[in-house]
Amino acid sequence: MKNEKFVLGVDLDGVVANFYDEIRRVTAEWTGQSISSLPKKITYDLKEWGLKEYGGYEPVHRFAVVERHLFEKLRPMVGAAPVLRKFSNKDIRIRIITHRLFIKWFHVEAVQQTVKWLEHYGIPYWDLCFMKDKAAVGADLYLEDSPENIDALRKMGNKVIVFSNSTNKHLAGPRASNWKQVEQLVLKELRKWKTKI
Repeated sequence: MKNEKFVLGVDLDGVVANFYDEIRRVTAEWTGQSISSLPKKITYDLKEWGLKEYGGYEPVHRFAVVERHLFEKLRPMVGAAPVLRKFSNKDIRIRIITHRLFIKWFHVEAVQQTVKWLEHYGIPYWDLCFMKDKAAVGADLYLEDSPENIDALRKMGNKVIVFSNSTNKHLAGPRASNWKQVEQLVLKELRKWKTKI
């Protein structure tokens, strides 16, 4: 069944929110390493930051969210909020789909910080979905950076724009390196969608 409005499924971390810069700063604090010693070019599991000897990524993430309010402190990606406002004005239904609830017992913190952040930066959305299986949330087009999610979405026949970073450079496009490119690609898909109504 075709949606009444064009639905854009948008990931938050690494796409709308500059997740990696802030988690890098918190990781430096957690491990006592200088921030300059933590490479910016990383793989999805962050193995380049040597977290294994500190109990892995999970304790760093919990500390970042609970003690450093990570999801409220993230800076938006340059151009993300204005472009999403343009999309909303073009009657695109923005559906935020994020997997921020992957660690038990701190869901309230994660959800509250997320909503406050979206409101603080004036980021429009109609739906806010916290889930791992992003394909279970229907959308006409997805915007994603996680290699695992991109592969899963594409295997199910979904259209995905890859938001480029060092974790997904091996994946085929379409891809966008910035929000100006996102805007062009999404509007192109919107035009195609409208011809099929």
